Amino acid sequence: MKFLLLVTLIITQHLFALVSIAPVEIGDKPGFSSTIEAALETKRGNTDTDSYKASARTTYDSNTTYVTWAEISGAYGKANGEENTNKLFSHARYIHAITEELIRGEGFLQLENDEFKHINSRALAGLGGRFKLKDIIQNSRGYLGLGAFYEDIVYNNPLINPSEENIRANAYFAYSINFNKSSSIAYTLYYQPKVKDFSDNVQSHEVELKLDIYKNLLLKFSLSYNTDSKPPIGVQRYDFTQNTSFIFNF
Repeated sequence: MKFLLLVTLIITQHLFALVSIAPVEIGDKPGFSSTIEAALETKRGNTDTDSYKASARTTYDSNTTYVTWAEISGAYGKANGEENTNKLFSHARYIHAITEELIRGEGFLQLENDEFKHINSRALAGLGGRFKLKDIIQNSRGYLGLGAFYEDIVYNNPLINPSEENIRANAYFAYSINFNKSSSIAYTLYYQPKVKDFSDNVQSHEVELKLDIYKNLLLKFSLSYNTDSKPPIGVQRYDFTQNTSFIFNF
């Protein structure tokens, strides 16, 4: 039964994305758990703006040998009648214990699209290892991840930006500090160069602050800065995003 549920989570990854960047560890929350997040903004008058963001995550934690989750998020926005945001992102990950605490094996699938990056679809599948770092601060945890993934990108206009198939290395650093049971601050860095050309790389930096409001309700502030050294034609090399949202755990 557990195996069937695990397979279902991974297969349905395109239905479920990153609600939180804080690293997940086996035994954090045994059994099934879910999280939803939402943010919206509407302005009328001198400025007409509509902005909607939502995400959800479902997790299963065996408490001893593995943890797996599937996530989905979407964002849509208009300003003065003109669309300025339209994207979807989904991710599924499986983490398995290799040693009791220090080493984990990972497998992941991802699917996304982003109209304003000219991406019709970007699909990837990868494997890697995750290594626990020595705790420096009380109630903190840090990890270093190393691996690789296959990437298939289809752009909106293939005559301008031909489709791509790449193998990229995947390295990341993740660190979080817990203030109490629910409140925390976390940072992640991803570095993903093409294996055959390290000058062609994607990087991302994310900072997240979660504050406990009432019972299972949290307030989240997040910052992200992403760069692409060789973006498709007509797309900026960087993106900066600041977001405030509410999270509900159940």
